[in-house]
Amino acid sequence: MAWNPRNLPDLTGRFYAVTGGNAGIGYFIAEQLAAAGAHVALLGRDPARLRAAVEMVRTRVGSASLSTIPLDLADLDSVPAAVDALGRLDRLDALIENAGVTAPGPVRRTTKQGLELAVGTNHFGHFALTALAMPALTASSARVVLAGSLITRMYPYDIDDLQSSRKYSDFRAYALSKHAVQSFAMELDRRLRAAGSPVRAILAHPGFSLERTSPARPGITQPVPVMRLLAPYTHGKDHGAWPAVRAAVDPAATGGAYYGPAFGGVGRPRLGTAMGASRDPERGRRLWELSEEATGVRFSLGGS
Repeated sequence: MAWNPRNLPDLTGRFYAVTGGNAGIGYFIAEQLAAAGAHVALLGRDPARLRAAVEMVRTRVGSASLSTIPLDLADLDSVPAAVDALGRLDRLDALIENAGVTAPGPVRRTTKQGLELAVGTNHFGHFALTALAMPALTASSARVVLAGSLITRMYPYDIDDLQSSRKYSDFRAYALSKHAVQSFAMELDRRLRAAGSPVRAILAHPGFSLERTSPARPGITQPVPVMRLLAPYTHGKDHGAWPAVRAAVDPAATGGAYYGPAFGGVGRPRLGTAMGASRDPERGRRLWELSEEATGVRFSLGGS
């Protein structure tokens, strides 16, 4: 049966956590899951924006079951408390790692721990979160859904300069961070399988999704007209949420799967194949070692 993102399965009794759930694609992931009956925990660094997102979801979904968890992925010191809060949920069916820095700026900047901002937030922060949350994920046989990007097709995966120490541009730094996310997703899947873990790692990318073409959510999104020439090749962040939602809830989704829009940048979510660099086991192994060193977090899968 074809997957219909507008008609999700009944998710009553399910629990999902969404990093960056207060804005953009993350907000629409939360709204769509809540509308299907799930409890959704929104993770973000700004309490006011988290509250605004919760209020907006509740205006759209009167019966929404929601909670918030403080988390700043650019500060590894905030991760343990967020993991403790995740552990207090009744269960955890999927950790959707959506949050990220898309525009790190024209000058190289760093996180609190001195990691380049884009990769430090988008990958290293989520690496630490996943590692520390693994006991809660394993207890629920949960999924980890990671957010890839089409920008990885524009810049090569230079794992030797992952933190843009040799050369820097904001687009390249963002691309490298997404290469790391995609490589981590595939390496995590390989290690979970080898360990016999019930947890599944699944990769999803949103296509070419723009806020300007998203449905209006005052205080969350503000749509503006888009150039007619671009319109056929873009979609709103509500549609950009579809691949991640499918990865999180489709009963048929398997570890190592890769979901994205049917037509590359736009369309309903369908199963695809991650690019070769993301699937390279040697780069995945090196990334894992670099990530443990950068974060100071030992990633244990209980048997790998």
